[in-house]
Amino acid sequence: MSQVVTDVKLFPCTQSMSLAQDIAKHYGISLGNVITSTYSDGEFQPSFEESVRGTRVFIIGSTNPSSDNLMEMLLMLDAAKRASARHITAVMPYFGWARQDRKDKPRVPIAAKLVAKMLEVAGATRIITMDLHADQIQGFFEKPVDHLFASTVFLPYLRNLNLDNLTIASPDMGGSKRAYAYSKALESDVVICYKQRAKANVISYMELIGDVTDRNVVLVDDMVDTAGTLTKAADLMMERGAKSVRAICTHPVLSGEAYERINNSKLEELIVTDSIPLREKSDKIRVVSCAPLFADVMKAVHENKSISSKFLM
Repeated sequence: MSQVVTDVKLFPCTQSMSLAQDIAKHYGISLGNVITSTYSDGEFQPSFEESVRGTRVFIIGSTNPSSDNLMEMLLMLDAAKRASARHITAVMPYFGWARQDRKDKPRVPIAAKLVAKMLEVAGATRIITMDLHADQIQGFFEKPVDHLFASTVFLPYLRNLNLDNLTIASPDMGGSKRAYAYSKALESDVVICYKQRAKANVISYMELIGDVTDRNVVLVDDMVDTAGTLTKAADLMMERGAKSVRAICTHPVLSGEAYERINNSKLEELIVTDSIPLREKSDKIRVVSCAPLFADVMKAVHENKSISSKFLM
């Protein structure tokens, strides 16, 4: 009986090239050879320049807008399926379109569900992602989902700061579960910001639930987009007597005037992962790499080993 080929190959999507290189380095192998041809009208076509028949393929790419990033992932999944890869895993450090996980008003799409189905139809047999905007998005998939937590890389960073009078804060009610998990791990107090939005990305009202007087506050969130919530929360907490305010946000979307807001805010620092490459540099932004976490989990998945030790909370 012939032996089944179970080699593993890693391929990067264009916008996640730097992270993919770091993951491959920690994994201990080189990235596979893939090229992308682009037509004059903007249409593009990825091509694997080596055989993937019978192998386990990991395709690494965050799917933050523009939609080209999602389309590239879908095309690469389809190419791997048609090239007879045995297992095809979509490694998506940032799962884009996740904020549309439900119908919050009539006649709107549930984009996160749609994206999940497209990934499966394209050929993904497994999904590895980190800090989904809503945990229940895992239920949109019929394939296995490994939902990692950035706390695995953030908690050691926070402990090394040795902050006294530490308080963990959630910038909104929806993030209270995440804040309580961090507070339990760090044995600290918790405060919560209550906010109301006039429309998407526009806050009309914010109030603080809890006391931050003489406390070193760390705001915890899954992503930072325009940074309006974070900077407003930081200003509010400093007005209420906080000693310092930091923020940890897994995914640095940082659109619009985000960089300007952060640089001009009372935030001491914003700590993010490299799930999305930064568009600009800022003295206030610290990047903690998630590459070792993904490399370890990918290797464990390939070797059919448990990854439960990677779920700190």
